Amino acid sequence: MKQGGLIGVCLVLVFVLFCMPVFGQNKGTVSYESLTIDNFDTPDDMNWTWYAYGSRFVSEGFPKLQYFDGMPNSLRAVQSDPDKTYRVLGMRTRFDRKGDNWIEIIPVQKGTNEVTPYEIPLIGRIQQIDIWVWGAKYRYHLEMLIRDSDGRVHTLNFGPVDHEGWKNLSVKIPTYIRQQSRLLSGPQNMTLVGLRIRTDPREYVDDFLIYFDQMKVLTDTFTNVYDGFEFSAFEFEDTTQGAGQ
Repeated sequence: MKQGGLIGVCLVLVFVLFCMPVFGQNKGTVSYESLTIDNFDTPDDMNWTWYAYGSRFVSEGFPKLQYFDGMPNSLRAVQSDPDKTYRVLGMRTRFDRKGDNWIEIIPVQKGTNEVTPYEIPLIGRIQQIDIWVWGAKYRYHLEMLIRDSDGRVHTLNFGPVDHEGWKNLSVKIPTYIRQQSRLLSGPQNMTLVGLRIRTDPREYVDDFLIYFDQMKVLTDTFTNVYDGFEFSAFEFEDTTQGAGQ
């Protein structure tokens, strides 16, 4: 009996040692990718367009938003294609007085007569967001607004844009921001609400220029596929309360 009990214990230990890694193999697994949110090269192909509006003292007729041909020299060497048109998104504005002024640049739905905000889905678990910014040495600050999976909007600070010419700015996503709902049927990603530019109360506000290119994310796209994973994405049709065919 003692020998049989010992064999049983050994079999249990073998099972634990060799099978537990199989059950826990998804833990700690990551698959990092660099994904482009918008490179501003093909605005007609996107599900959104960009719209800008300002705070109380923005001058009449401003801000102005427009696409221009061009790209940062640091990107030209690795992405230059003679058959492709490269564009950047430019914004020009001015304010009637100094103070706590701001401009927001947000994605909006295309094909509608009204300005309807469109929040861009951010795929995966985002580690970092970066964007190329052309600065004109103004002591302004660039922020990004994102909505977490619980519906809260957070402000991420890229920092000052008082540099000269093109510079890549980045910001890491704080760990306290929930990126995936704990509910299987809840939102499984964050969304980009827009960009915000804030003036320094002491800085000039007569004329301000800024350009953007290559908005990207570093993200972990690994998906834990459980039994029945596909059921969380099914769409229910607009029918009566009775079950349809």
